[in-house]
Amino acid sequence: MVELARFYASRGLKISRASMQYVWDVDGVRYLDLHTGHGAAFLGHGNPRIVKRVYRQWMEIGVCTPQFECNIQAEASRLLSSILPEGWSVFFQNSGAEAVEAALKAAWLYTGRVRVAAFKGSFHGRTLAALSVTWNPKYRSGLPALEMVDFLPFNNVSGLDAIGDEHAAVIVEPVQGEGGVVPASIDFLREVAKAARRAGALLILDEIQAGFGRTGYTWAYQRAGIEPDILVAGKSIGGGFPVSMVAARKDIVEALKGRHGSTHGGNPLALAAVAGGVEVLTSEDVPAKAMVRGKELMELLAGIESLRGVRHVRGLGLMAGVELRRNPGPVLRCLQERRILAIKAGITVVRLLPPYMVTPEDLGVAVDGLRECIRREAGG
Repeated sequence: MVELARFYASRGLKISRASMQYVWDVDGVRYLDLHTGHGAAFLGHGNPRIVKRVYRQWMEIGVCTPQFECNIQAEASRLLSSILPEGWSVFFQNSGAEAVEAALKAAWLYTGRVRVAAFKGSFHGRTLAALSVTWNPKYRSGLPALEMVDFLPFNNVSGLDAIGDEHAAVIVEPVQGEGGVVPASIDFLREVAKAARRAGALLILDEIQAGFGRTGYTWAYQRAGIEPDILVAGKSIGGGFPVSMVAARKDIVEALKGRHGSTHGGNPLALAAVAGGVEVLTSEDVPAKAMVRGKELMELLAGIESLRGVRHVRGLGLMAGVELRRNPGPVLRCLQERRILAIKAGITVVRLLPPYMVTPEDLGVAVDGLRECIRREAGG
């Protein structure tokens, strides 16, 4: 029997089914899912609107290269027009890392420059170019990562003076997820945009985790009143279906013509999932719901910030981090024992990524469980 390779440590839980904010193990025990597949199931597990779209598309046609035309291409484009800047172009990939790779290629080809400015604490993916703009050295150790990257301090305006006319792009997350759930300040995002403009570098906003309604805005950068040259998104946009996208000004996308492609990028099933995702986002006013539930979550979390095992609580919308004074592994295991799934971020942070339909009761259960686990495992 072929053994499946595991790159993540097992959580010792075998999940048999899922629906919206809950999953069930093989014994029928229900868990509240605040892990959501690294945030991919923000629109819920098996959201009916998305499932129907994908099923209907599979029955019609499941494979159609962009060299040909099919109905879902125009439908996805029409729906995306309601949430993207006027006159932009979009193309699809399969994962967030692929989208980052394509965005960087576009910036290099468009500007003719080679250097990239990224930020300490960043995470942009595990393929080589995406890895090169990812801060944590352990991910790059032993690999020939690209060397023309300058890592600048995150949320520190003074460090932006290092962005100059040798930079093709500046890539930034409006909320650092893997880096510890650290929102960029509004002033910082505005100054990053200004610094990129002054240098003639393209501004790439990585919204793979924070985007598509999770922070209370369709795109997290909107809270700062800025506009990127290139936007990359993934995870939530297809309701958990493996799909990502790169959206940019048309002249930037033109630089990639003849220089980029993907066998499965923009396949009909992925486009159907995206179409369904946009319909859910807009018809159910997902950003507004995330804003309301997010405020409730942060209010509840404020009540545990005084615990001896907690350093800090932070977040934006339905993206929250509780920074502990020690490794969060025991707390995550304790939460799982209490039928709550969460995820680590950075070195000491418990990350909570609830789906938008999470209820106030769910949040209360989650925070009560977190309080008990911190007291038991981290010393409250």
